[in-house]
Amino acid sequence: MERVRESELRMSDEQERAPLYECVKRHLIEGIESGLWRVGDRLPSEHQLTRRFGVSRMTVNRAMKELEAAGFIERVAGSGSFVADRRVQGELVEIHDLAGELAHRGHRHRCSLLERRNLAADEEWAEAFAIAPGTPLHYARVLHFRDDLPVLLEERRVNLAVAPEYATADLDRETSYQVLMRLAPLQRAEHVVRAVSATPELRELLALAENEPCLLVHRRTWAKGAVASLADLWHAGSRYELIGRVR
Repeated sequence: MERVRESELRMSDEQERAPLYECVKRHLIEGIESGLWRVGDRLPSEHQLTRRFGVSRMTVNRAMKELEAAGFIERVAGSGSFVADRRVQGELVEIHDLAGELAHRGHRHRCSLLERRNLAADEEWAEAFAIAPGTPLHYARVLHFRDDLPVLLEERRVNLAVAPEYATADLDRETSYQVLMRLAPLQRAEHVVRAVSATPELRELLALAENEPCLLVHRRTWAKGAVASLADLWHAGSRYELIGRVR
């Protein structure tokens, strides 16, 4: 494939209105995804990027840190920044589409959208998403069923700068996994898994026995070089299996 030249990369009007560090990130991501810079290639130095965009060293440094956190680049002290190999590797907790997983096991999946709304990130959520307070997010609360038995309550916040169409997606017909993989394919994820006591509302929604525990999976995912979504996933303890692979 013929490489494009860096001078051929152009920012859209939307990118030009974005925060300055986002403009730097988008420029580098576009160069990586277009093949201008390939795995192992050295990227322009922070000094070069500072001059190109007319921004501070701190702004460029923030962009590079976020690209490193998202797995796009590797930074080597004294040598510079290089395009990382982003091929997906196996993790202890793998992400699967619940609908497909249930179908594979011979069950029927359906979901019911309980609540959704647009909101502005407060300081707590802004820190979790690594965005500015006030940035638009979309909140969705969805109940998932295996056949006719509730098995999962999903509460998710999505960064609309990464996947704006999520706000209008039909979450009664598609899972969040399906929507987000179409709009902003997963680059990496982190999970925190713990057992929790069920609240009265959770017991009712998930049809739990009086003292039946829940398993809470807190998941943060990255796409397009940014945090794309944060989800709390409450599973009925007696109906959930955590299957992982170490290699």
